Amino acid sequence: MGAPQPLPDEVALDGVEEFLTTICTTTVAWPHEPAGVDYHATEGRSWRNWLSDDGARLDRLPEPGAGPTADEEPDTADASARGTADELLLGFYGRIPFDSLKLDGNGRIFDQLVAWAPEQ
Repeated sequence: MGAPQPLPDEVALDGVEEFLTTICTTTVAWPHEPAGVDYHATEGRSWRNWLSDDGARLDRLPEPGAGPTADEEPDTADASARGTADELLLGFYGRIPFDSLKLDGNGRIFDQLVAWAPEQ
């Protein structure tokens, strides 16, 4: 496999959003307590993955300084991961340890996400 190589910022940001949109969304019920998980790229983009009986959905959070919208309350996440977009993407694909990112909140949710294999 070789050592992970850095990606250009815009490519990494697109990769994070694509991973979260395609891999981290489903209509299969989340089998644990409902939760909100935020992913923050230091380049300025953030996403919230909502996990509930309705499945998993994704929202892009407002840019820093833009303030929350009526539907989004950025301060209510149960867990969050922060790093560069490149680090987030490498963590998603297991190329670096996910716990090498800055993790806050209920870390057990990340373990549950990794173990979850929704089937439709």
